[in-house]
Amino acid sequence: MKIANYDLPDELYYHGEHAWAKLEDDGRVRVGMNDFFQQAAGDVVYVDLPFEDDDVSAGETCGKVQSSKWVGKLVAPISGTIVEVNEDLEGESALINKDPYGAGWIMVIQPSDWESEKAALMQGDAVASWMKDEMKKAEEGG
Repeated sequence: MKIANYDLPDELYYHGEHAWAKLEDDGRVRVGMNDFFQQAAGDVVYVDLPFEDDDVSAGETCGKVQSSKWVGKLVAPISGTIVEVNEDLEGESALINKDPYGAGWIMVIQPSDWESEKAALMQGDAVASWMKDEMKKAEEGG
């Protein structure tokens, strides 16, 4: 789905703090920051990655993404155990800008209850109306 100049792939799930979640074939969930986040942030200069084997809860801040403009929080969209982090971001954090849904992924979570928690994430029409609200807030400076 394309909303204004933001790309939001339909197969992903979205959290209100601009994280995306993708269910992988092995049942793990890959997580990153969406296109709106990376465009609003500008050039990402540093990512404070969470630690592998840490347990996270949905909505919990587990890292930071710093750009030349500001520092944003990395929020876990689901609960579970972090089983992998994208160490490539330590040397090239701008991957989040270049390829937010591919090489710019941030972490992989082994979900504790994907089936019930995915209901709290957005997909489809819900994403479109949420993004329009987010764009309006950004225009108003909030």
